[in-house]
Amino acid sequence: MDTNLWLVVGLGNPGPDYAGNRHNVGQMVAAQLADRLTSNFKRHKTAALVAEGRIAPTGPKLVVAKPTTFMNVSGSPVAALLRFYSLPVSRLIVVHDDLDLPFDTLKIKVGGGHGGHNGLRDIIAATGTNEFIRIRMGIGRPPGRQNPADFVLHDFASAERSILPNLIADAADAIELIAADGVVAAQQKFHSPS
Repeated sequence: MDTNLWLVVGLGNPGPDYAGNRHNVGQMVAAQLADRLTSNFKRHKTAALVAEGRIAPTGPKLVVAKPTTFMNVSGSPVAALLRFYSLPVSRLIVVHDDLDLPFDTLKIKVGGGHGGHNGLRDIIAATGTNEFIRIRMGIGRPPGRQNPADFVLHDFASAERSILPNLIADAADAIELIAADGVVAAQQKFHSPS
């Protein structure tokens, strides 16, 4: 086993109909990481698309994955990827949308509950633990009385889309820093002010 190997999972729903949805911001980060690694996603037997590469020639290796299942059943592919790469859950970084954070904010944490996020809920159930690293991408609360389930399945608004590339880049930078220098270093550099 590579002693400096990390599994990064970008959560979202499969297919072009969902690609621009708020719920798919994790997969947007995964796509940027794969681009940085100059690696293409390939189908994997674990019900995921996987891209692999090193941050630098002698740096950490990232396995970047996008489950091909729907968000609510992300756990099985994540658990299968951990087994396939013989990785402990401490080497898992999950990137996901978070309704409880304002849009354009980023928080990094280890452990905790699922906060009503069904993708996280399923990963916790499938791995038997909540002790993995999360990159929480703030998407804000729905306006008025809009159902949160509808809100997350809509694309970002045009004003948000102009800012979104910076948020995605910050998340990708944070993941690279976690792999190179640890969670605390990434928190100190990338936590958005509360």
